Amino acid sequence: MQTVRDVTLSLLRELKMTTVFGNPGSTELPMFCDFPDDFRYVMGLQECVVLGMADGFAQGTRTAALVNLHSSAGVGHALGNLFTAWKNQTPLVVTAGQQARSILPYEPFLFAERAGEFPRPFVKWACEPARAEDVPAAIHRAWAVAMEPPYGPTFVSIPIDDWDRPCPPFAARTIHADRVPAPDAIAACARALDAARAPAIVVGAGVGRDGAWDRVIALAERHNAAVLVAPMSARGSFPEDHPLFAGFLAANQMAIVAGLAGHDVVLALGGPMNLYHMEGHGPHLPPGCDVWLIGDNHAHAAWAPGGTAIVAQCHHALDALLAFPPPPARALPPRPLPPRKAAPPVLDGSAMTDAFVMQELARARAADSIIVEEAPSGRGPMHDYLPILKPDTFYTTASGGLGHGLPAAVGLAMARPGDKVIALLGDGSAMYAIQGLHAAAQWNLPISFLIMKNGRYEALHHFGRHFGMQRLEGTQLPGLDFVALAQGHGVPGRRATAPDELEAALAWTLGATGPTLVEVTID
Repeated sequence: MQTVRDVTLSLLRELKMTTVFGNPGSTELPMFCDFPDDFRYVMGLQECVVLGMADGFAQGTRTAALVNLHSSAGVGHALGNLFTAWKNQTPLVVTAGQQARSILPYEPFLFAERAGEFPRPFVKWACEPARAEDVPAAIHRAWAVAMEPPYGPTFVSIPIDDWDRPCPPFAARTIHADRVPAPDAIAACARALDAARAPAIVVGAGVGRDGAWDRVIALAERHNAAVLVAPMSARGSFPEDHPLFAGFLAANQMAIVAGLAGHDVVLALGGPMNLYHMEGHGPHLPPGCDVWLIGDNHAHAAWAPGGTAIVAQCHHALDALLAFPPPPARALPPRPLPPRKAAPPVLDGSAMTDAFVMQELARARAADSIIVEEAPSGRGPMHDYLPILKPDTFYTTASGGLGHGLPAAVGLAMARPGDKVIALLGDGSAMYAIQGLHAAAQWNLPISFLIMKNGRYEALHHFGRHFGMQRLEGTQLPGLDFVALAQGHGVPGRRATAPDELEAALAWTLGATGPTLVEVTID
């Protein structure tokens, strides 16, 4: 009879999970005894880096990634990026080692107490199998749950002595888990769009996850609908140079109402649309506005403050909407509806601002290069000067937690070999997971790490002004040398401290075939 290890590896091969992201500990080592040549192990120097790399890889491949952590200590280190994977709706199968079953009653060194409870509520399902021979079935269930919309991480705790136990064969089963819209509901939504005077479409990250970029363009053009990006959306979902693109909704109750004013029908895709970052007052939606919410996450539908919700994946819903006969030709919506932001002024480089850096990066990069962003204070300038023009070329954190962007760029580069990845990071953000540079160097990945160095947590200063605070504690970041940090991890680095140095630095990093880092000093 085969062992648990033999059967599990065969199952992982069937599920196409042959890349393992991990940081090995003693309780995990038996899993990798006689590790097969067709598997690869991607090591991260800290577990938050491991989770971030797996998240980027899973988003890039659109399939579940396999993570291997070390007992409670490793899971604890990874929880910040596990929370981000949960908010990103990223399919992950997270495994963690557990001490031998025979000594669990004695609370042994490096064991996991109540292992299945620890990662909750940021996993869809978690367990520690009752018997060693149940490990393959538990991993299969974890994969199936992770890949059922809404996607998300799952967790399996595996005792160290399970791997060599005998195990009967186990075969993966075919599971169809698509979320298709109810015909009557989607027909009612189609009628509402057809009858609209001034429709709008709000696109969220679900459009990108479901590969529905071209379908949104087709629907918007059919209805001459203005298209806005949902607050804090973590994916690119519509070309920002399209004539119908109308900008970004802010994560503020009053701003969302103002941004949707004048529209009688709003279709929100892959939401959430009413996502808030600060307290607000008044109505959540414009008066008289008929709102339709379509996405695969029933929780988003449940807590949305208004509108009619259809739980479905965006590509299925858009296929159904586009299958209806087109409505009579509608005139282009009067502009501005909502107020369309004027083109930003061209910056002359008299100051090294984050806006100038974004402008120059937009000029230098290829439109199909992949932006992974974690520079919170630079998001506004990025919207103004660095438009996203192609599908699957923008990724950021949906949770707001830091430490995701740098390792996610590594995972995306592994998932999309041959594509240029640009990690656009704040200096504070980069330090949460700087160890991810090591994996980029070991795998020689074509990533340009662009560190926007302003010497402080700038986003907190924005909020400090909102709260009327003149002084903030613990927000300064003196003495950081990112070129030295990069070189210490095996990544070449250089600085751009003035505008006239930026052009050459961008040409150098964007032209490189391996990982490089540019530290940009921001005024």
